[in-house]
Amino acid sequence: MKNVTINDREFEIFIPYEKIRAIVEEMAEKMNKDFEGKNPLFLCILNGSFMFAAEIFKRISLLDAEISFIKLASYSGTQTTGSVKQLIGLNEDLTGRTVVVLEDIVDSGITMTNTIEQIKAKNPAEIKIATLLLKPEALQIKVQLDYIGLEIPNDFIVGYGLDYDRKGRNLIDIYKVINK
Repeated sequence: MKNVTINDREFEIFIPYEKIRAIVEEMAEKMNKDFEGKNPLFLCILNGSFMFAAEIFKRISLLDAEISFIKLASYSGTQTTGSVKQLIGLNEDLTGRTVVVLEDIVDSGITMTNTIEQIKAKNPAEIKIATLLLKPEALQIKVQLDYIGLEIPNDFIVGYGLDYDRKGRNLIDIYKVINK
């Protein structure tokens, strides 16, 4: 697929799936080494991270690994709202566990900071953060990230789980907006 139109915006291919897959494989390989002998809980932040989480988790060879999901919302259209709404919460006992947060993209840092605070309140042994994408230019709050797939410019993107007003998540590649 070349360009796509979603709602009122046109997007062009930015990161093809083959590159995404290679990044994910490299991240999972490192995690398998880093978490050997532990029983990590991978925590997927919905909705955007579901594709990334599935790709990572099916490459995790640790038999004690588990996965769970929380649902947060912080975007409206193409802009962050600056606040985070928790739509589905965290119910697992995290006491003494290694928690690996799987996020599709870190841009402002607001959602990740909020998520880390929620997890810390449940007394985990350690928290590790893995993001497929990072927008360094958009960071408003510094966040310690342990696994970064790719740093990208501050363009609005869609696809591979990322959406524009709930549309475009099903695109296998990642696209960036070309008409702002």
